[in-house]
Amino acid sequence: VQLVESGGGSVQAGGSLRLSCAASGYTYNSYWMGWFRQAPGKEREGVAAIDSDGSTNYADSVKGRFTISVDNAKNTLYLEMNSLKPEDTAMYYCTADSPRTVVPGSFPGLGDYEYNYWGQGTQVTVSS
Repeated sequence: VQLVESGGGSVQAGGSLRLSCAASGYTYNSYWMGWFRQAPGKEREGVAAIDSDGSTNYADSVKGRFTISVDNAKNTLYLEMNSLKPEDTAMYYCTADSPRTVVPGSFPGLGDYEYNYWGQGTQVTVSS
């Protein structure tokens, strides 16, 4: 499984960015996919996740500002980030776990131990 992120960059506070993650190498229909981030000197944290049923889960710090989505036809995961803040500055990583049993009514996790595949990351820098 290969995950390749793109779309990072530098923006001013209040700005927007859209991250993309192109996935290849697996054909399972059941999955969790997500975005994590890691700032210098801090632990990696889950930002948003989505499962193959379309259920989503967000960290409290990004609720209402970030939106995760997936285009299954293109095997691409997205993270739309609006109202960016300096504290959003970090390396952002795409992650996936498949095959994954998806339980109706449940939500994908935000723990990094729950994912097996990782991209190389894309840097997001937000200036004040």
